[in-house]
Amino acid sequence: MKSRSQDQSLSDSRELDRSYDPLTGNPPSKPNKKTIKQRLLKLLPCFRSGSSSSVAQSNIADDEELSTVRYRPEGLEPLVQKTNFSKRELQVLYRGFKNECPSGVVNEETFKSIYSQFFPHGDSSMYAHFLFEAFDTRNNGSVTFEDFVVSLSIILRGSITDKLNWAFNLYDLNKDGCITREEMTEIMHSIYDMMGKYTNPCMGDNAPKEHVDNFFQKMDKNNDGVVTIEEFLETCQKDESIMQSMHMFDSVI
Repeated sequence: MKSRSQDQSLSDSRELDRSYDPLTGNPPSKPNKKTIKQRLLKLLPCFRSGSSSSVAQSNIADDEELSTVRYRPEGLEPLVQKTNFSKRELQVLYRGFKNECPSGVVNEETFKSIYSQFFPHGDSSMYAHFLFEAFDTRNNGSVTFEDFVVSLSIILRGSITDKLNWAFNLYDLNKDGCITREEMTEIMHSIYDMMGKYTNPCMGDNAPKEHVDNFFQKMDKNNDGVVTIEEFLETCQKDESIMQSMHMFDSVI
């Protein structure tokens, strides 16, 4: 017999992807044949040991399907508590996430592929790599729906301090608590590569270096060659243009 917590977890998960929504009364969706097939094949490993080539090819495809992680989020209520999104907003986000990532998790290559669609004239692969590492808070090479919405909540709905801390973590590539010139140079080159050659006005070859120089002139208060989180927060919070940009996405969804 299932425990009450297990029943609640299943209910929350169904509510999240709206196979059952108590607000609308939608009934649970019928199990599809593909899912049933996968469950049966898991129970019958001997079935996948056929000798014919056609059976072998089918078995390879089945193994690839079964090897795909089928990850379900923990449910609505925990995510409402962890983020600044409502239940309805989380349902909308989850449907979009599932459309792009049916397995429930995103690896780096998939993340790069999705991100590149927004920058067709440039090379976004390196910036997407840095961004993926910022979303991958567990450092396991994948981003779950929870990872995604927790970071998105900070970017869109977090406090100024939360947003600045998240940005600092993005720029601090080796996560040692400070931003070096080398790290900021890599970030800036990745941004200029992503924007491509069709920016207006056109950016010169020295633009990334000039941007890094300006960043350190403004942020590195004690001129020790690195920017700490304290220096970053203090400078950003006194800069009106940065503060305005922090509110740019407050009403996106």
